Amino acid sequence: MNKLVSLTRNFSSSSSLNAIKTVTVIGGGLMGSGIAQVAAQAGQNVTIVDLKPELLENAQKSIQNNLRRVGKKTFKDDAAKIENFVKESTSRINTSTKVEDGVNADLIIEAIVEKLDVKQELFNKLDQLAPEHTILATNTSSISINAIGAGIKRKDRYGGLHFFNPVPVMRLLEVIKGDQISEATYQTLMEWGKSIGKTCITCKDTPGFVVNRLLGPYSAEAIRLYERGDASKEDIDIGMKLGAGYPMGPFELADYTGLDTNKFVMQVMYEQTKDPVFRPVPLLDKMVAEGKLGIKTGEGFYKYKKSNL
Repeated sequence: MNKLVSLTRNFSSSSSLNAIKTVTVIGGGLMGSGIAQVAAQAGQNVTIVDLKPELLENAQKSIQNNLRRVGKKTFKDDAAKIENFVKESTSRINTSTKVEDGVNADLIIEAIVEKLDVKQELFNKLDQLAPEHTILATNTSSISINAIGAGIKRKDRYGGLHFFNPVPVMRLLEVIKGDQISEATYQTLMEWGKSIGKTCITCKDTPGFVVNRLLGPYSAEAIRLYERGDASKEDIDIGMKLGAGYPMGPFELADYTGLDTNKFVMQVMYEQTKDPVFRPVPLLDKMVAEGKLGIKTGEGFYKYKKSNL
């Protein structure tokens, strides 16, 4: 990011709800900490909630390191401004292991494990505890947001906010419209996305939304091409980078996002659509079973040195 995003936004009272000033993120993993970071550096007060204290500690360290990198890009060699930026941004972030400590927010974003029943239980609890004005949102990458929010009453103040990893770097935000979301809530979510420096696109609650609906078949067919021995993984990656202009090849991308994540997304997509293009890929299943999940484990389709992890 070359410039700090604007700290305030003008909201029309006739078309949207009040501006979002306080955000709670449920989940202190990579996605959750990234969402918390971009909100805090945009001037919003943030609470990160996770049941595991160690994840909250890691999230704070990761956010501080990432903010320092942002500060260096923004302020170049001005050490005082860099430190002030990091200090001010981190001062806006609180952490807790209790969901109750984060319910008094304008926006609550769920970024926990991709399991429907676990998400439903959380949202049902949030719906009961959070103030009436609070907007609830899920960061799910593939599960139906209508299914996740099936049990909540505030369906008009509920939607999907699908971020991409790493959140501070990736500019896209998919704003997913549930069947009963109000126009005011939708506009508020779009404006909030812009306020944290994202380019927002909109999609209905359709399997995979936009990006994963297109990436799923691309990734699956690349693996099948390699599995059949039609081309090497290196040549497939080079082909897509130099022939299609992609910044990463399909195997590089799979290793980066995690092979277990790829497998899960395709599994959910296949269950929802029954489209054979999403059917299980034996090679991918085998690698996940062997624990070869990509960069995070040191080996996926490629091997990685510890210095690169």
